[in-house]
Amino acid sequence: MSQGKSHSLLPLLLSLLTTLGLLGIGAVLVLRLMNEGAPLGNGGSNLGSGGQSTFTQVKNVPSGLFNYGGSTTWAPIRRDVDPLLQAAWPNFQLRYVDPPTGTPGSGSGIRMLLNNQLSFSQSSRPLKEEEIAKAAAQGMKLTAIPVAIDGLAIAVNPRLGIPGLTVQQVTDIYTGKITNWQQVGGPNLTITPFSRRPEDGGTVEYFIQEVLGKQPFGRNVVMVRDTTDGLRRVAATLGGIYYASAPEVVGQCSIHPLPLGRQPNQYVPPYQEPYVPPARCPQQRNQLNHRAFQEGTYPITRRLFVIAKEDNSLDAQAGRAYAELLLTDQGQAAIEKAGFVRLR
Repeated sequence: MSQGKSHSLLPLLLSLLTTLGLLGIGAVLVLRLMNEGAPLGNGGSNLGSGGQSTFTQVKNVPSGLFNYGGSTTWAPIRRDVDPLLQAAWPNFQLRYVDPPTGTPGSGSGIRMLLNNQLSFSQSSRPLKEEEIAKAAAQGMKLTAIPVAIDGLAIAVNPRLGIPGLTVQQVTDIYTGKITNWQQVGGPNLTITPFSRRPEDGGTVEYFIQEVLGKQPFGRNVVMVRDTTDGLRRVAATLGGIYYASAPEVVGQCSIHPLPLGRQPNQYVPPYQEPYVPPARCPQQRNQLNHRAFQEGTYPITRRLFVIAKEDNSLDAQAGRAYAELLLTDQGQAAIEKAGFVRLR
């Protein structure tokens, strides 16, 4: 080979060696990433980051008998979900406790927790400032852990025949400013609004706080014993109206769950369409409009909370474990099956 040819081949050989070297380094890096489990593209996910999680994967679930209580809105979860938790963790025993006096509800449950009558409580509203202050005065700290989405549904008589209401119209009805259905496009008929008493639970407290804007009920509001009583009264009263947790209203056969809107004629039903009329119930029942509640297009939504102590006690551990169990994929699926909307 001549010296000229050697000089012309030298740059080519150097370029080839450089390319091979880079390819080799790249291959080593890829292999190292694969061996270390680094994500390449759409890799697998772990517990807590969107992967499948079950009750038995939750850690630090304590053993013992734990009293809990509070919101009546939680009744379907206590009935359908809590037995599943206890089947997975038989030593984590739960006992629902009613208040010694008065009616059960979010407020009474938190009071019982502050009085050390409960290990943790269930609430359909956040903690109030005065409850946080009372806990602090006792050297206690409480935390509200959201676990599900709920909403309020408005029940009217199925024969009333109105397409829906705005939230402002509901406010005006319950504060006594609107007293006839004709004022909201309905028949010339007196409105009879029903409600539980303000001291009866978190749902009423939430309604007064968030829907009525802390305004008092009008004189025309008729107090009822509980939601069962309220729905029965609406079914028997053509001009009746009542509000309650959506899962307690939407599937009922004797009333009509009314679509609501933030603006006139922009109504969103609390049920999945098409609507199932009473004549086809109970063979078919209306189902909760999960998407509207989760996306926030339905105008009156809220969260359900586990109220737990923040310390190193066994009660605090029980409250945290209960919330963690409900926030697993298995827990969220069970909550959805019970009629509520999964938080994630």
